[in-house]
Amino acid sequence: MKIHTGEKPFSCNICEYKCIQKSDLQNHMRIHTGEKPFSCHICKHQCIRKSHLQSHMKIHTGEKPFSCHICKYHCIRKSNLQTHMKIHTREKPFSCNICEYKCVTKSHLHSHMKIHTGEKPFSCNICEYKCIRKDVLQRHMKIHTGENPFSCNICEYKCIQKSNLQTHMKIHTGEKPFSCNICEYKCIQKSDLQKHMKIHTGEKPFSCNICEYKCIRKDVLQRHMKIHTGEKPFSCNICEYKCVTKSHLQSHMKIHTGEKPFSCHICKYQCIQKINLKRHMKIHTGEKPFSCNICKYKCITKSSLKTHMKTHT
Repeated sequence: MKIHTGEKPFSCNICEYKCIQKSDLQNHMRIHTGEKPFSCHICKHQCIRKSHLQSHMKIHTGEKPFSCHICKYHCIRKSNLQTHMKIHTREKPFSCNICEYKCVTKSHLHSHMKIHTGEKPFSCNICEYKCIRKDVLQRHMKIHTGENPFSCNICEYKCIQKSNLQTHMKIHTGEKPFSCNICEYKCIQKSDLQKHMKIHTGEKPFSCNICEYKCIRKDVLQRHMKIHTGEKPFSCNICEYKCVTKSHLQSHMKIHTGEKPFSCHICKYQCIQKINLKRHMKIHTGEKPFSCNICKYKCITKSSLKTHMKTHT
């Protein structure tokens, strides 16, 4: 009847936890004492409750007794299924009191709140990396071990996360589920769309502390900073060419192979980079997006305009 009355006569003397049964309080106190009396005889897993151990053992047996009646999801615990069902109902009962973030589980909200507090309790013992969640740290550690447990069955791609593999597979299927509502841009990842939208808003949140350079993405800023440091970590094994990015090296190698994968559908022009083809097409369209603010000169490329401006100086 205490469930119906809401009465919770047993309370923790360390935190605000309250419960109906004394046994639940005894189990709870183990969180504070660190006691884990139940251990797995197959791996090193230890836990507070016998029921938790019973659930854990299903990992080794492969048993997943709870299944979703809408999709193919199977899981070990009933609570996991209940959480999963909220994906289908789109129910997000937990919300942040600082921003508009909403989520399915209380644990997700706890993790999210650390974004606002700046708390990063999990840190790497090899490098300076710190993060909010234990599972994110475990994923990070695979960078140091070189472990890539997920691999593509079409190409040689390997990765740390299953979600990364699922994203990668869209390259082969050609699926681009995210599209811009302003232009025709489509992409594989939501994060790529969010970055793309900054082109339309003009937002450039990342700026160089040495020059006036600003950009949309953090990784682009990191690449830019190598201009100032002079760092060129990628080098050609045929000539002395060195560069800042792997993509630049891949483009350079086509000079040696003679490969020109991009071709004009109007004339016989072929080139190594897609950006060069886009620039070339302006010859056919007559488009000259760069213009001099002193005279009537117009041109196709920014570099041509810079050269022209020297005639005025």
